[in-house]
Amino acid sequence: MSRDDNSKNGGGPGEVGGAGVIDVHAHYVPNGWPRLGPGTPWLRIETERDAVIMLGDREFRRIRSDCWDAEVRLADMDADGVHAQVVSPTPVFFSYAADVAQATRIATVMNDLALEICAPAPGRLLPMCQVPLQDPDAACAELDRCMASGHVGVEIGNHVGDLDLDAEGIVTFLQHAASVGAPVFVHPWDMPSSPRLDRWMARWLVGMPAETHASVLAMILGGVFDRVPDRLRICFAHGGGSFAFWLGRMENAWHKRRDVIGTSRYPPSHYLGRFYVDSVVFDERALRLLVDTVGADRVVVGSDYPYPLGERPAGGVARKASFLDDDTRTRILSGNARAFLGRP
Repeated sequence: MSRDDNSKNGGGPGEVGGAGVIDVHAHYVPNGWPRLGPGTPWLRIETERDAVIMLGDREFRRIRSDCWDAEVRLADMDADGVHAQVVSPTPVFFSYAADVAQATRIATVMNDLALEICAPAPGRLLPMCQVPLQDPDAACAELDRCMASGHVGVEIGNHVGDLDLDAEGIVTFLQHAASVGAPVFVHPWDMPSSPRLDRWMARWLVGMPAETHASVLAMILGGVFDRVPDRLRICFAHGGGSFAFWLGRMENAWHKRRDVIGTSRYPPSHYLGRFYVDSVVFDERALRLLVDTVGADRVVVGSDYPYPLGERPAGGVARKASFLDDDTRTRILSGNARAFLGRP
């Protein structure tokens, strides 16, 4: 990339310059990923453009160079009219089941390689880090290191084993993220497997939306939003899962079965406005429900680039949605993302 080309890519690390769509939900895998030990994910390189994410001896996912090659990524962004892209880890690398030392090492290597992937286009490729979320002290320390290094926030999984986002250690981490101004992007991962869910990609088509819904539920009914400050900026992937469709059911249960429904001080609808969701819902009717439910100022563009179940171009439904006026469309395509990232 020439110096002139690089000058078009915005300002320094952490800045979001220029106009256009801002995509807050995209992933990367570094092609220099080493095999860090038994049981850890590793990358089997096949050609310059093709590789396979491996879990031990099992193939997890075939990927291409758009996962690591900034020039390929930028060309796709230019073709799709995307100005900036938040680049987050692929969740299989979270390693929450590993011991803390190993998970910290994996996070450190992953996060440093993310900076290398995004270095050719500061202001356009914005790296988010991962942390060893199973240990709040280690997670907070890695977040601090990464925010000082040029990451713009942190991606976390929606659970750690059987612990949801209302677990004490995860709440401690979220409080710390709020205190240092780090936006948090929540992505579902490690969906349950069963003979019923292993057909038709049901783990992704049913499990992922359900996992994300469960995460929002844990934040609300688990009283997390009552314990973390309003300045926490947190966004849930995939339109918040099925949350928007079932908010009424949650509300009804909170009022009629307070004896068993959570510890939140207020009914679920009270917490609308405390979190963002991305726009990857693929249908104008679903997007309308999302905007009507969580608010036009709480929906940001996400694409899930470069994976096949993502949306291309990023924000495609929002760009064409007939129910959006120009001001609301602009907020969804870029303005809300700037607020989420804390980058005016």
